[in-house]
Amino acid sequence: MAASDTGGKKAAGRAFAALAIFIALTALLFFYNPSGFYLWAKAIHVIAVIAWMAGMLYLPRLFVYHADATPGSETSETFKIMEGRLLRLIINPAMMVTWVLGLWLAWNGFGFSGGWLHAKIALVVAMSGVHGYFSAAVRRFAADQNTKPARHWRIMNEVPTLLMIVIVILVIVKPF
Repeated sequence: MAASDTGGKKAAGRAFAALAIFIALTALLFFYNPSGFYLWAKAIHVIAVIAWMAGMLYLPRLFVYHADATPGSETSETFKIMEGRLLRLIINPAMMVTWVLGLWLAWNGFGFSGGWLHAKIALVVAMSGVHGYFSAAVRRFAADQNTKPARHWRIMNEVPTLLMIVIVILVIVKPF
């Protein structure tokens, strides 16, 4: 087994253990004090959103540099490891926590009502679509089948930023 495979399995194991502990602590918070859970859920939701967005902003930057790397080169292989780990260990779990707690907050705090909330959810669905696009790109890069130039990934790097700006404005300002 290659050293990077061993390191990847250890990192995945640590990420899984951390996620399990996180879920267990969240459940304890809920069952210990259900009436006070709302603020904890909101805090955990914001933390998950930050982690998700950090990954969504960093991953296409990796693609920019990976697109210029020679397929099969040591540099390309390093990018493959970085992209895969970022997606599996940070972006995917953060998105799941964001969705689960976000939907719970929308139901518990707002009864799924409000035009701003509907618009926000639609934009989070769009962000999830971008996430899916990036996930497919990780698989294409891993198979040395990327056909997009670095310029494409520079442009795609801006999409999560724009979505994030509008989502934050909707949540804070609640314009409608």
